[in-house]
Amino acid sequence: MAIGWEKEMLDVLGETQVLLDRESRDKLSKDYFWYSPVLDRQLKEKVADGIVVPLNEEDVAKALAFAYKHKLPVTVRGAGTGNYGQAVPLFGGIVLDLSKLDSIVEVGDGYARVQCGVRLGALEKHLREQGQELRIYPSTFMKATVGGFVCGGSGGIGSITWGNLWDGNVLEAVVMTMEEQPRRLVVTGPDLLNYIHNYGTNGIVTELKIPISSRNEWMQTVVQFDRFEDAMLFAEALSKDDSVRKRLVCPVEWPIPSYFLPIVKHLKEGAAAVLLETVDGTLDAIEAHAASHNGSVGHIISPSQYRKTIGLSDFSWNHTTLWGLKTDPTITYLQAGFSPVLFMEQIKLVKDTFGDEVLLHFEWARNGGVVTPNALPIVRFTTEERLYEIIEFFESNGIKIFDPHTWVLNDGGRGEFGGMSKRKRENDPLGLLNPGKMNQQS
Repeated sequence: MAIGWEKEMLDVLGETQVLLDRESRDKLSKDYFWYSPVLDRQLKEKVADGIVVPLNEEDVAKALAFAYKHKLPVTVRGAGTGNYGQAVPLFGGIVLDLSKLDSIVEVGDGYARVQCGVRLGALEKHLREQGQELRIYPSTFMKATVGGFVCGGSGGIGSITWGNLWDGNVLEAVVMTMEEQPRRLVVTGPDLLNYIHNYGTNGIVTELKIPISSRNEWMQTVVQFDRFEDAMLFAEALSKDDSVRKRLVCPVEWPIPSYFLPIVKHLKEGAAAVLLETVDGTLDAIEAHAASHNGSVGHIISPSQYRKTIGLSDFSWNHTTLWGLKTDPTITYLQAGFSPVLFMEQIKLVKDTFGDEVLLHFEWARNGGVVTPNALPIVRFTTEERLYEIIEFFESNGIKIFDPHTWVLNDGGRGEFGGMSKRKRENDPLGLLNPGKMNQQS
């Protein structure tokens, strides 16, 4: 029986929107932090005191005002597909599950306005039926929400053409503040940088306007190489070839392709693979690039099968790690930025030092307009001490690590934090929004 603030919350918000049972609180206090054995140890016992499931912005405002009155921490949640504990309540309180704010408000020529709980997979389907499509999305797009991606992600499929979230891929955000009377802010322009990848620490994003592009017919191709070095040079050449429109350029060294069980029969034993999504009609260009780098096309999924069968993007970005975990639950991963100029030398250093302890997986993308080799290497995990020795080696050799084994925004090296801290002080004066996830700066 609910007592105290729990009973008052039921009276204010209604029984259908407040979940207090242990099963719901356990389930909705978790995300995919278990990709990291470090976070798994630290976060698996964390649980909210209550779950609030708003149906509209008015409900969000009521929940925030209630939590402010009772000084309850509020942790926002989309679909819970994040990997860094973004949606895990460190200090109990309320988890605000925004998955019911799922209306597509407006689709125009080149943009979509949606509530934060719209699933990216559903939005992509809707857009393609109208002759348009998403510009970027994560490999978890069938489950992930637009708000969860913008507030907890960075880039994904499509980033090879359109860049990351910070590269003009958010046009407007509606943000609710955490005050006695929550304010509704409409954020545009440079101030958007303070709310992208913010983990809900300085405001609750309820609605977004994002740019979209015209629909393309996508061919999927696996190009195979005896040497990973050739795979990387091919991937670089193709990534920089603007005559080939693309959504995905994902090189992986063997044995990573052996983890991809649904398509492994199409893959060459022992070969490095580059997973591609390119526009229909680009096969000749791909074969020419492959031949000049000692590779060959090994598997093709025609555009007619796009979204009708498992796609190559289901093995890319952090789905690569997921398939690895299904084979070997002791592995984990890193997120790394290699030099666009020195990446081949850096790859040699890593392989000479760590061998199969570190398996290389890259995602070519544009960062600020520059084509760069981003990496999500798979690491055979033994101890936390060893993991951070590997991280130190990477960084001492000019390979930037975006640490996926911390829930603290600043420590993970993601986003712009001076402005975020200022906005947190303005929008969350009691520090109740997802506390513990941001080290505030003056």
